[in-house]
Amino acid sequence: MTNQAKQASAVVELDGHDLPAFCPNPSMALWSQHPKVFLDVTKTGSAACPYCGTVYKLKPGAVVHGH
Repeated sequence: MTNQAKQASAVVELDGHDLPAFCPNPSMALWSQHPKVFLDVTKTGSAACPYCGTVYKLKPGAVVHGH
């Protein structure tokens, strides 16, 4: 599996204090970064990055304030 395929299948769980959600996230390697994009996970509970496919989703029971 290539690094790109591994990244595409990655899932990042977020808590309310992690919002707003954005990709690339701070834990991603610098060499693999793309333009920053903000993702709305508050409506459906998850969103996929249009650049790399990483899925960001709210943790069960996450409390969202003001988003």
